[in-house]
Amino acid sequence: MIPTLLLKEPYASRFETGVSREGLQSLTRISRMLDDILNRVPWRQAAYVGGAAFAHKAGLHASAILKNPATYEHIEPSAVGNSRIIPMSNQAGLSNLRSRLADAGVSIPKGDPALARILDTVKRREAEGYSYDTAQASFELLARDEVGELPAFFDVKRYKVTVERRKNKHNKMVSLAEAVVVVQVDGEKRLSVSESFDETGTDRGPVNALYKALGKDLGRHQSVIDDMRLVDFKVRITQGGIDAKTRVTIDSEDGQGRIWSTVGVSANIIDASFEALLDAIRWKLVRDGG
Repeated sequence: MIPTLLLKEPYASRFETGVSREGLQSLTRISRMLDDILNRVPWRQAAYVGGAAFAHKAGLHASAILKNPATYEHIEPSAVGNSRIIPMSNQAGLSNLRSRLADAGVSIPKGDPALARILDTVKRREAEGYSYDTAQASFELLARDEVGELPAFFDVKRYKVTVERRKNKHNKMVSLAEAVVVVQVDGEKRLSVSESFDETGTDRGPVNALYKALGKDLGRHQSVIDDMRLVDFKVRITQGGIDAKTRVTIDSEDGQGRIWSTVGVSANIIDASFEALLDAIRWKLVRDGG
């Protein structure tokens, strides 16, 4: 309601909202804060502030956006503190690809063979069950890796997740998950262990335990990821029968109010989750100079 009354005629000249144009630029961040307070997942389809409010998929659509954003955008995304997104999928063309890479800070000249290699990789991985339409951060890492611009921040040596179901002191059956992760940072191995319970004593499951263990001790990179948290976790079975694969999409958020999505695929839901968690942390390190 606020941006409509402030930016759209005939409302803008008829009503006084008490909100300045400068103040409106914090709308998306404030919306995320409200979602956090209410403990709800941000709605991607929300007008103005949603993660998909300024998403452009089709090749010609994206090409037009590059020439004149007003052809498909009713306002400038930054006016409400949001940003433009060019999703990637095996339907994407070179216009989508180059625009998305430019937004990510990856510059590849037109006609460079790396563009075709990235598209081929996207198509191959989507045939395996991946989806980069909504996992923009994973796509960015894939592209950076293809052109040799993905730093090796750390190396995961091994991880283990155990789930135990037992009776507590009240004679009620409870589940407890414990995760162990061993990473190598700057040549030094570090072992971290975490349980699935949060600070309130609520069991958040094995994926949460795995995330806490993975992000517990990354040496000199630790301060960069300390403000990260998981805000959504989605699971989908991409194939049926004995060849079934699980696709896990994870949404993460940081202290700046940024939300990014990563994807993992495996026949094992824990493996798929771990892959998505790895991408989430690596994207944060890439963006914030870890």
